[in-house]
Amino acid sequence: MSNLNALSKDALDKNESKATEGLNCEVQHPVDLSHVRQLNRSIVSVEKAQRMAEFFALLGDANRLRILSALATHELCVCDLAAAVKMSESAVSHQLRALRSMRLVGYRKQGRNVFYYLKDSHVFNLYREVAEHLDEED
Repeated sequence: MSNLNALSKDALDKNESKATEGLNCEVQHPVDLSHVRQLNRSIVSVEKAQRMAEFFALLGDANRLRILSALATHELCVCDLAAAVKMSESAVSHQLRALRSMRLVGYRKQGRNVFYYLKDSHVFNLYREVAEHLDEED
């Protein structure tokens, strides 16, 4: 092992040591650094976690979820969507812009009309899974 690799390993061990200081389990045992290292490889990166948090924050709005539920049925134009969710067309357009920015909805133009739809099956499946989860009994 080169000196640089040895120094990097020592630095990693020291950082892990500092990170685990003060952590107490109910049953005292030494921290398994190899297990922690393995876990670190599977934990989502900070950058991806931030993007995911933004994604879920976007879904934290009831009006956006109602729009997604309408679009889960079939594609709609803004005026039909506004009537279905009982919102103004401008408010629906604003919400659609946010949903489009996160690639949750797409649109197609037909002449002067624009029709919105769920972007892909991942969005529909996510919507359906959450709805089913909330309908489960304890």
